[in-house]
Amino acid sequence: MNRLFGSAPKGPKPTLNSAIGTIDGRISSLDVKVSSLNAELSTYQSKLSKMRDGPGKTALKQKALKVLQRRKQYEAQRDQLQGQVWNMEQAQTMQDNLQGVMTTVDALKTTNKELKKQYGKVDLDKIERLQDEMADLMDVSNEIQETLSKGYEVPDDVDEGELDAELEMLGAEMELEGAMGEASGVPDFMRDEVPEFIDEPPEANKKVQEAAR
Repeated sequence: MNRLFGSAPKGPKPTLNSAIGTIDGRISSLDVKVSSLNAELSTYQSKLSKMRDGPGKTALKQKALKVLQRRKQYEAQRDQLQGQVWNMEQAQTMQDNLQGVMTTVDALKTTNKELKKQYGKVDLDKIERLQDEMADLMDVSNEIQETLSKGYEVPDDVDEGELDAELEMLGAEMELEGAMGEASGVPDFMRDEVPEFIDEPPEANKKVQEAAR
């Protein structure tokens, strides 16, 4: 069978991109041929415009007609190939779009699976209990703050007479302390620092120590 019909090619299967590239190459080749025939027709047109009617001009016209026919054939082939390229490009665009859609669908499936896995670990009842505990703690904190913010007010049963008597007594104590300070010769700020057992000046103590030696 292989001898009669041959074997299938073992190379990679053609893709739309490779097919488009191949046809684009053929279109370029046809464009070169059409350009060459146009140049040839321009030469014939220049010559015919200078010739008089006669057998020579008629023969040259026949040559120009054959060149024109060939150009039309090449242009028709080029148009067909361009149509094929256009169809394949549209198919390629559809294929790319489909691949993009499939990629998006796969990404959505993966994301949905991960979200279900993560949300499955969430205990709504536990969250509600935590919310209740936090509310209770906030109430306790507010009560503590209210307790600590209470002021210590002066009792209402204190009158101005008691206040005047208390101030008068404090003034008398201050005058008495001032008089005692002047009598002892010790300033008020040093009175508490002098020991009570010292009953003579420092000079007398020094003489007693020398006599003892």
